Amino acid sequence: MNFKYPTLQDVINYCRTTLTVATAETIAWIGIVLIHAATVPTMISVMSGLSDKMPPVDLILFIWAGLSMLFVRAVILKDILHIVTIGVGFIIHSVLLALILFK
Repeated sequence: MNFKYPTLQDVINYCRTTLTVATAETIAWIGIVLIHAATVPTMISVMSGLSDKMPPVDLILFIWAGLSMLFVRAVILKDILHIVTIGVGFIIHSVLLALILFK
């Protein structure tokens, strides 16, 4: 058997390449989810009748504009994970807004 233990340089190269890319992608995905979640508590409290105060329109517009830019970036880069995540977030937000509007 010719098993070779990884050297320190092998570990450093792994951390610089594979681990760094995976960590960056995970942080980006979590960031997108957090941006989508920024208005969800307010919308749920309005739907349940605990509050009648909607999130400010400018906040919603800035969030959707930023997410739209991230969506365009993901389409250009053909990043399926971000395309699906942002697309599902837009669908959920649209459904919540429709439920509030047509209630």
